[in-house]
Amino acid sequence: MAHETQRAAIIGVVTASDRASAGLYEDQSGPAIAAYLTKILKSPFHIVRKIIPDGFESVRDTLIELADKEHCDLILTTGGTGPSPRDLTPEATRAAAPRELPGFGELMRMESLKQVPTAILSRQLAAHRGPCLVINLPGKPSAIETCLNAVFPAVPYCLDLIGAATIETDPAILKSFRPNPSGSSSTR
Repeated sequence: MAHETQRAAIIGVVTASDRASAGLYEDQSGPAIAAYLTKILKSPFHIVRKIIPDGFESVRDTLIELADKEHCDLILTTGGTGPSPRDLTPEATRAAAPRELPGFGELMRMESLKQVPTAILSRQLAAHRGPCLVINLPGKPSAIETCLNAVFPAVPYCLDLIGAATIETDPAILKSFRPNPSGSSSTR
């Protein structure tokens, strides 16, 4: 029997920021996400980066393009999750990926609250559009790592369940969880 080659996952990294998209400051959040992925993933992947203005249409349209045209398996957004009037990433995510997975946002806020009391202002969430999982992350690089460390153990199995590419984490750095076919659980 021939050995199948694992398809490289396509991961979208979207920074929603009026100032970064206008070139007024250097985006640090998108590179922080890319560095995190490079550190924890041992399976092949390719990153598609976008820096876009805040706002409903820009985020919604970018998510749809990345899911439908770029065939992303996973999209990680940063920025636009606070209470400011232009922070509309969660609303745009719901419009682009209507099947919400509320546990992601709940856990990210819970972990972030251990760091700062203002984490209650964050409205990040996760949802999927067909075989593409979208996770909204805060804009601060240190908060990104806190949130990804909390939820990423469930991401590989979630991608399996929705029909996305298989990803594997380096278990020495971050163990992902998948149930065994026999019904018992395993960490990798």
